[in-house]
Amino acid sequence: MKKTAHQRTLAVIPCCNEEVTVANVILKTKRFVNEVVVIDDGSTDETKKIAKEAGATVIAHRKNRGKGAAIRTGFKYALDNDFDYVVTIDGDGQHNPLEIPALLDNVINNGNDISIGYRVGNNTEMPMWRRVGKRVLDYTTSMGTGGFVTDSQCGFRAFNKKAVKAIAPKLRGDAFSVESEQLIKAHESGLKVVNTNVTCKYKNLDTSKKNPASHGLSVLGYIIWVIAERRPLLFITLPGFLSVLSGFFLGLATFLYPQYNFITKTTNTIITSILIIIGAFAMFTGLLLHVLPRLLKRLD
Repeated sequence: MKKTAHQRTLAVIPCCNEEVTVANVILKTKRFVNEVVVIDDGSTDETKKIAKEAGATVIAHRKNRGKGAAIRTGFKYALDNDFDYVVTIDGDGQHNPLEIPALLDNVINNGNDISIGYRVGNNTEMPMWRRVGKRVLDYTTSMGTGGFVTDSQCGFRAFNKKAVKAIAPKLRGDAFSVESEQLIKAHESGLKVVNTNVTCKYKNLDTSKKNPASHGLSVLGYIIWVIAERRPLLFITLPGFLSVLSGFFLGLATFLYPQYNFITKTTNTIITSILIIIGAFAMFTGLLLHVLPRLLKRLD
């Protein structure tokens, strides 16, 4: 890892109730960066105190705002203090700080803007259910970026200043969708992203403060919305039209062929109404999302 003397690297560690592991992560990380900043996201334990004692700069959120908000705070600190490179690493101990040089090398020396930790093969202790969920999120994130993403959910990453400047103002989500959001915004900004093989530890670690199913669904919901927002006619208006069409034919069949109805006429009428109302709303929303950006561009 080659860099000139004036180039500075910041490690951003988002934390919430990581008093058991945060000191070890900080002490190992300090060897490879100029400064470590811990974003204490509303911890109720001794995370803030321990992080300070371990030598980190600590920025505390008064209440828990989510990982996305913590990353935004860390990026703002990096830009305000003119750091050349930023490494993000979780405070729960699942990532190995000794692999920071490999992540940085792909950014500093190989012409990439972002280096993503790729938890691969036998080098990771990832449980099978996490692998399956990760694969689903990888594929959906790929739809949002327009290219295949191998590990969309790994928070162990390195960024150059160009990437941080491009991504930071565009990040909106507060929760765990931040990893996918970064990749989608990187694609929109034309940044060069590369994978770096890393190990990952899960055994005997509390690696998620959120229900995994809820975590996955929130990320999936964000990605689906981004995709729909980009192509609203295909993903919102068309399904809405099909819903209206289904409601129309169901209603028509109810009145023309009552002898073939397997449920009551009242129930059929309710289902028909719901399909038509929701479908019409989706059609209108899709058209609005399609037209508004174009109108705003003309006004600009």
